[in-house]
Amino acid sequence: MKILVINSGSSSIKYQLFEMPEEKVIAKGLLEKIGEEDSNFIQKSEKGELKLKKKIPDHETGINLILAMLTSRDKGAVKSVEDIDGVGHRVVHGGEEFTASVSITTQVVEKIRKYADLAPLHNPPNLMGIFACQKSLPHAVQVASFDTAFHHSLPPKAYLYPIPYEMYKKYEIRKYGFHGTSHLYVAKRAAVLLNKPDANVITCHLGNGCSITAIEKGFSVDTSMGLTPLEGLVMGTRCGDIDPAITFHLMGKGYSGEELNNLLNKKSGLLGISGSSNDMRNLIAAQENGDERAKIAIDIFCYRLKKYIGSYLAALGPTDALVFTGGIGENNAMVRQESLKGLEQLGIWLDEQANSGNPPGQEGLISKEGSPVKVFVIPTNEELQIARDTFAIAQK
Repeated sequence: MKILVINSGSSSIKYQLFEMPEEKVIAKGLLEKIGEEDSNFIQKSEKGELKLKKKIPDHETGINLILAMLTSRDKGAVKSVEDIDGVGHRVVHGGEEFTASVSITTQVVEKIRKYADLAPLHNPPNLMGIFACQKSLPHAVQVASFDTAFHHSLPPKAYLYPIPYEMYKKYEIRKYGFHGTSHLYVAKRAAVLLNKPDANVITCHLGNGCSITAIEKGFSVDTSMGLTPLEGLVMGTRCGDIDPAITFHLMGKGYSGEELNNLLNKKSGLLGISGSSNDMRNLIAAQENGDERAKIAIDIFCYRLKKYIGSYLAALGPTDALVFTGGIGENNAMVRQESLKGLEQLGIWLDEQANSGNPPGQEGLISKEGSPVKVFVIPTNEELQIARDTFAIAQK
């Protein structure tokens, strides 16, 4: 069975085509700058690479281009679109409605649209990808996989905010959590490496967006992102945890709600502190050249992460493993080392040589032998997790 996984953003579509149940990627690609004059397209398959520059006005046109490239006689991956049996769509926000991946129905679409109020930058383009695939692949099973679904097991003490309870009942204001597909995938992999299906694991997804999750016996029990992806760790351009009164103070200085939303989501975090970049690689290079603000940005990032790790160790109690994943987590030994300094008394014994020697983007054990808490680097694979869910639903 061939399963196409779609991640539809506001101006881009990422995709992978899997042969299931072998879990083999037979093609993958990226379409960028949808709606601009020169959209960029690239696809890689066993037959080679395809590149294209042309104007792609909308997501429907983009999906049709992707399908044309997947069925290309010279460098495609399938003979016909009829060979694609299912499509798995990444959807960011599923609210309290969805606790797992589901087959897409009219009712599901309406609920995704409902939660666009909480994820205005993500759910609408996710829906565009769904509508385009429904039109171009009417025979295929369409499945929605939600970033929030894995965190449905959070207990009230973790998901409720200490504001009037009526705000939760009336407006559904609560912690939802995100990056759930990534946290689920690496937690399952850690359980395999530990040979312990009911392992207690802390997973750190560190990229331009960052989140950390406490997982008890396979279930998410706390996570750093909240009602929106703005809460929690310091991120590339998002502020993470701040005093909420800062917003009132800035409103008094003349900032509008829209300006504050833009400030905290797109101009804060590593970019806001350093004033130069949201890319950890650039900041490390700048720090080495004496850039003091780059150093401060890195210090804050690692310090905040260390505090969250410590708090989740307290929340979980006996913890079997800590996992680093995501672009920064998988590739940056310095961030891993700095964020774990001083946690030896809590059972985390980092092997500095194993950490620095772990190849970027490769799976590895980086804690010392005998460490009470094992520390792993595990590359995430959200697309594979979505493909697995879609395959399971398509079989039914």
